[in-house]
Amino acid sequence: MFFRLIIAFIFLVTGILTASAQKDSIEAALPEKAVETLPDRAVETLIDSVSKILPKADSVAAVDIRKIEKRDWTTWTPNPNRALWLALVIPGGGQIYNRKYWKLPIIYGGMMGCIYALTWNNMMYRDYSQAYLDIMDSDPTTQSYNKFLHLGATITAANEERYKTLFKSRKDKYRRWRDMSMFCLIGVYALSVIDAYVDAELSEFDISKDLSLKVAPTVIPGGSTFSSGSLENSAVGVNLGLRF
Repeated sequence: MFFRLIIAFIFLVTGILTASAQKDSIEAALPEKAVETLPDRAVETLIDSVSKILPKADSVAAVDIRKIEKRDWTTWTPNPNRALWLALVIPGGGQIYNRKYWKLPIIYGGMMGCIYALTWNNMMYRDYSQAYLDIMDSDPTTQSYNKFLHLGATITAANEERYKTLFKSRKDKYRRWRDMSMFCLIGVYALSVIDAYVDAELSEFDISKDLSLKVAPTVIPGGSTFSSGSLENSAVGVNLGLRF
């Protein structure tokens, strides 16, 4: 429905501009008295035709472009459901809809950091995984593990088991870090969605400027019977009253 309204509005504006241009050309060719009585039938015809295209709801049954007023952003409040769906479809879309642009660097910075960590750890995992496979096989032509050795170091029968353990542990370590980076990326995305919905939901939350704390003495009753004009098991305390 929203896209239909946009298409209809574009069609209406284009038609009005065209009709106005044609009217100006006709006015230039007509006498001055005829111009004063020239009917504006082209604009009215376009408005009637577009009204038939739009839904028959009461709010959009009769559309008059001349009655559309500019939105007052000082009193505008976001729709929580729309903010939720925008945040789900486009990362940061809910924050843009809520007009909280200062949150975008935080969201995109966190997501880009997670993507970089995911890419780096995945690359290291693949390299160490291939090195571990090469050192475990008996093919002498597969020696990709040499790029991980220090300058002048070689793998011999004496230290081969140590390097096998080292490559396996690093392979597993970078795989865990890669998976953790993926979960962090999903977490940042989920937090952006939750933030957009909660921010839109609390946009109408009324916080009074009269925030005060009142402290007063009070008597805390411990029973419901009187003895010699006083409450039994009663105690004296302090009452804290918070007004907001």
